[in-house]
Amino acid sequence: MTDLLIMGKRIDLDQSPILYNKPFNLISFTEDWEVHNSQWHYRDGAFWGRNALPAPGVLISRKKFPGNVLMDFTAQTTLPSTHDINVMWNMSWNEADNMRGIAYVAGLQGWWDGRVGIEKSPLYKLNALAPSPWFQPGQEYHIQAGSIDGHCFLFVDGVLCLELTDPDPIDSSVHARVGFEAYQSMIKVSNLTIRQIVWEPREQKYLPEFE
Repeated sequence: MTDLLIMGKRIDLDQSPILYNKPFNLISFTEDWEVHNSQWHYRDGAFWGRNALPAPGVLISRKKFPGNVLMDFTAQTTLPSTHDINVMWNMSWNEADNMRGIAYVAGLQGWWDGRVGIEKSPLYKLNALAPSPWFQPGQEYHIQAGSIDGHCFLFVDGVLCLELTDPDPIDSSVHARVGFEAYQSMIKVSNLTIRQIVWEPREQKYLPEFE
């Protein structure tokens, strides 16, 4: 399995323990996940989300996954929907207000201008965004997203698209759920594996190019 390389770190996928990789079916959908402010259902080996409102419509885990976690899955928009495939980790749900609480959120083709991005809920003062002109509605993508002590990353089809370093990392011992979000979009999610990240520092330096 190919390691994931981010700034100053090498994520060893082979050594990163699997926390969750149950097949998606009606039983796992019912037992392991809960729906808020949207429509989600199981069909043909995938979870399908639909949310017509400009707000988070989420499918979130009942179980907590504390620590540094990697969300590894495949996803696509379902036509005619053309935007917003979003994934969350180190998260909580605010039951009193019926809205997402603290969380890291990564997404494809969102933020109104077609961006890949990572943001920190609920204040959204920490953001990293980049254009995603390569995105094709209805195409399936392999997405790997997560964080190491606030060092967040997003890979799409094996390519690192974005990093963000949070100076005030989320306390994942308290905020430890994971999930998916449709934001005024329709999406299909499958092949989920959640891993506890094992990593090691990697030295980075430039080779001399001239004297």
